[in-house]
Amino acid sequence: MKYKKSGMTLVELLVVLSIIALLVGVLIPALNMVQRTARETKQLHQLNTIELALEAFKNDYGDYPPSDGWTTNPSAGPLDYCGAQKLAEALLGWDLLGFHPRSDFRANGRNDNGEYVYDANVPILFDQRRSPYLELASDNVFRLGTTAYRPGLFAVDTRPLKPDTYVICDAFVKQKVKLANGKTVSAGAPILYYRANTSQKLIRGIYNPRDNDAIVQIKELADGRGENRHPLGIEDNDYLFFYDYIRDPKIEARAWPYRPDSYILISAGADGLYGTGDDIRNFGN
Repeated sequence: MKYKKSGMTLVELLVVLSIIALLVGVLIPALNMVQRTARETKQLHQLNTIELALEAFKNDYGDYPPSDGWTTNPSAGPLDYCGAQKLAEALLGWDLLGFHPRSDFRANGRNDNGEYVYDANVPILFDQRRSPYLELASDNVFRLGTTAYRPGLFAVDTRPLKPDTYVICDAFVKQKVKLANGKTVSAGAPILYYRANTSQKLIRGIYNPRDNDAIVQIKELADGRGENRHPLGIEDNDYLFFYDYIRDPKIEARAWPYRPDSYILISAGADGLYGTGDDIRNFGN
C-alpha cells in the first residue's frame, strides 16, 4: 500500500512564517499608536481636571496660585519652591491634607509671619483648611526628591528645591518610584505651571521661564541626558526658545503668548522632554 505524505514543506513553512512576521510588523506599531493615543487622551483629561480645580481655587481666593520660582535678591538666598510645587500645594495642600488660606506658599509650610500654618495637630489650624481640590487617587502626586527616610520622584540632588515637597506628575510613566511603604509604582514627569503676569504687555514679561527652570534642570540631571537637553531649559538669548514655544502664531501684529490672562500647564509628553513636539499642554495643541 502507498501512504500519502502529510504536513508542510519547508517552502510552505517559510511562507507562513513570513506572513506572521509581516502581520506582527503591522500590528505592533498600530498597537503602540493606540497606547500612545490613550495616554495623550488621559493626559488631556488630567489637565482639564487641573484647570477646573484652579478655577475653583480662584473663586475661593480671588486669583490663581503664584508660580514664581526665582529671585533677583542674592541676600534672600536660593528660592526653594517653584511653580510645579506651588500648583500641588494650592490644589492639594502642602502636606496633601488641603490648602490653608493663610499660606504664603513657602517650602517649609510657614507663611511670611513665620506661622506654621500646616500643623495638622492643631485643630483650629486644621479646621481652617479647605478640602483638596483634586482627588489623590486620580492624580499622580509624588514627593519631589528622596531624603534620608522618605523616597521621592528623583533620587538626585534636588537643590535648591526642597525635596520633601510635592509635585503633580503627568500620565506618561517613564520611571519607577519606591514609596515609603515599600511599594513600587510608575511615575511621570512633573507638570509645569506658570501664572501670567497680567500687568505686563510684552511677551517676555507675561510668563517667566525661570518659574520652573529648577525642575527642568533637576530632570535633566535625573535623566542623564548630557547634551540631549530639554529644549525648554535652554537659556540662550534670554530663553528665546521658551518665548517662541508659548507664542500664539495666529496673532501677527506683535509677539503674544497663549493665555496671557491666566496660566499655562505643560506635560513633557511621551518622550519625557520638555519643549518637544509631543508635549501635552493647555494651549496650542
